[in-house]
Amino acid sequence: MKITSAEFVKSAVWPNQYPPGILPEIAFVGRSNVGKSSLINALVGRKSLAKTSNTPGRTQLINFFTVNNRLFFVDLPGYGFAKVPQSVKKDWGAMIETYLRERRNLALVIFILDIRRDPGREDLSLRDWLKHYRIPYAVILTKSDKLSNQQALGQKKLIEKAMGKGASGNTILFSAKTGKGTEELWQFIEKHLAGLESI
Repeated sequence: MKITSAEFVKSAVWPNQYPPGILPEIAFVGRSNVGKSSLINALVGRKSLAKTSNTPGRTQLINFFTVNNRLFFVDLPGYGFAKVPQSVKKDWGAMIETYLRERRNLALVIFILDIRRDPGREDLSLRDWLKHYRIPYAVILTKSDKLSNQQALGQKKLIEKAMGKGASGNTILFSAKTGKGTEELWQFIEKHLAGLESI
């Protein structure tokens, strides 16, 4: 997709703070420090649309971005090992779950995993949750440049097996450093949106 505009719109916590749900939304979710912001920036060809940080858990709000005035990217707070109080983590869980469960114009979830790590308990719980609510998702394996091509392909198979049937055929190797997977993911998103429009 040719990117003509990509703009931050607003941050939100609860549904009454979301922007109007008139465009399809692609939500990005994954563990803290998995490379979520770098993935968003790579997709839109910007270095700092989504703020990156070396500190896990820096994103504590739901951030909405318009892309080409045609769709929204939605950056959800990372889960996992962020050094924040347990009460905040609990609120994050409720914030993420409320968005995923109630947002009618949510078209697709980009489920982000670090290719160097096996899916953890929280990753598998999110997978089960998405399946329960029948929310379509693609699995993106970030930091693939950290492994050789053969290692990356082998790890991809292991992760697909751990994630189960829903991940097979919907898993993309990605690297923000090299750009690997950017075009493939855009093609996946556009094909998915086109399928929704034809319904």
